[in-house]
Amino acid sequence: MSTKILPKSQNVYEYPLLIKRVLEQSLKYEPKNEIVYRDVTRYNYFDLNSRIRKLANALTKLGITAGDTVAVIDFDSPGYLELYFAVPMIGAILHTINYRLSPSQVLYTINHAEDKVIFTHTDFLPLIEGISKEMSSVEKIVAMTDYKELPESSVNIFGKYEELLSKEDDEYDFPDFDENSVATIFYTTGTTGNPKAVYFSHRQLVLHTLGLAASLGSYDSVCRFRSNDVYMPITPMFHVHAWGIPYLATMLGVKQIYPGRYEPAMLLKLLVTEKVTFSHCVPTILHMLVNSPAVKTVDLSNWKVVIGGAALPSGLARKTLELGIDVITGYGLSETCPVLTLTYLNEKQKSLPIEEQVKVRTKAGIPVPLVDLKIVDEEGKTLPHDGKSVGEIVVRAPWLTEGYFKEPGKSEELWTGGFLHTGDVAFIDENNFVKITDRIKDVIKTGGEWISTLELENLISKHSAVNEVAVVGIPDEVWTERPHAMIVLKEGETADKNDIQDFLQQFVQNGTISKWTVPESISFVSAIPKTSVGKIDKKKIRNDLKK
Repeated sequence: MSTKILPKSQNVYEYPLLIKRVLEQSLKYEPKNEIVYRDVTRYNYFDLNSRIRKLANALTKLGITAGDTVAVIDFDSPGYLELYFAVPMIGAILHTINYRLSPSQVLYTINHAEDKVIFTHTDFLPLIEGISKEMSSVEKIVAMTDYKELPESSVNIFGKYEELLSKEDDEYDFPDFDENSVATIFYTTGTTGNPKAVYFSHRQLVLHTLGLAASLGSYDSVCRFRSNDVYMPITPMFHVHAWGIPYLATMLGVKQIYPGRYEPAMLLKLLVTEKVTFSHCVPTILHMLVNSPAVKTVDLSNWKVVIGGAALPSGLARKTLELGIDVITGYGLSETCPVLTLTYLNEKQKSLPIEEQVKVRTKAGIPVPLVDLKIVDEEGKTLPHDGKSVGEIVVRAPWLTEGYFKEPGKSEELWTGGFLHTGDVAFIDENNFVKITDRIKDVIKTGGEWISTLELENLISKHSAVNEVAVVGIPDEVWTERPHAMIVLKEGETADKNDIQDFLQQFVQNGTISKWTVPESISFVSAIPKTSVGKIDKKKIRNDLKK
């Protein structure tokens, strides 16, 4: 194609999309809004900007230069937010460590990312102690602590975070550089092998922030996020930049609440006392909160929650809506920065009965601006938006990771055919709603039929005695695989295998599922295994069932 590019002035400023532009915006509208940490500290956006400049000076004195990697192991805190900005803004790379990984996996990520300095909450010093002798690149460790005195440790602590900042000047001129420079790196666990490292540039993070702003703030839908909201993340900040919302919250200058370690009593206290209006979390965290006895004594009708990381079960969605909480679903992966889709409800749908709203709110939603998403069959052919053609989700967007760090083979596999392959199975209906039906590796093949574990989990969750449920495929000599349901019952409730099977018969009779979908194998347990980010760990469940 022949295109035309016009000449430009030699004095034109080539405006790079850098994270510092997001931070600069925080001082323009409501800079006196607060950043709050539990019931411990609070300060405004003038202070935040000052502290980030001090941190930049401290990082420089620690020997960090452009291209170096700085790691952080902490609960959700204002200090974490400051590192989100200061480290990339001096040209370095922020490695957000998943502290829920095994010690050997944490060690692998530290050495693989070539971390030079680690900022760690003192609660994680025992973790560092156990692997410190094998860390190959770490030169200094800085303690981030809620306590006056540092605990005894064999780790050589260079200094305390707050003391380092107190010694620094708050003047720092953040430089311009290539917007494609890597800003962040973190690790996602797969089904086998070591965690894989995904990375994102300044340009990608800025565009993702703007994409979120457009989708959450511009469309007349539910769960809007505006400058007058009060934000509290309940997704660990090590997990895909807490879904990128802290960057958006800072750009908008909203009041931000950081809860530290997730404790139901503290979360509910902050929700009420700080008047939180917007959060995001995985279903297990929402489940924990809405089933807390304390929730019956508080008014959560102004709270909006985006659910991601796993499917939102219908039963949980219904209970949440009955409490007055505005809940929707988002979809994305670690590899996608992460947001690809969000629930959209038009005016007519907003007034529907709860049961009808649940059907819409539990779908993955509609692709947000700048996301090119489609479903394809095994040959890569694009499937129609007819609400029934099922295939793999593949996607293009300006904020997708361009590969796995130091793993070119897996990077090429991820980007087969010029689209990022998600590994998720879905259909798209005539209104462009995406409905995830399963992960490719979790779909159950029984005889000649495919069974969606997510659909079966969703139906079982509607039983009044069921608290949580996970469905996996188990080997079967006749049918290749059959579904196995692992169920946690609500406290004080009783049910057995026959009760669950009888309950599912209504969905067989109305044509929702076939009779082959009803599981013959059902176990009742006290807890369902979870991954490091709170998702149901189906890999572990399958392995345990083989024993």
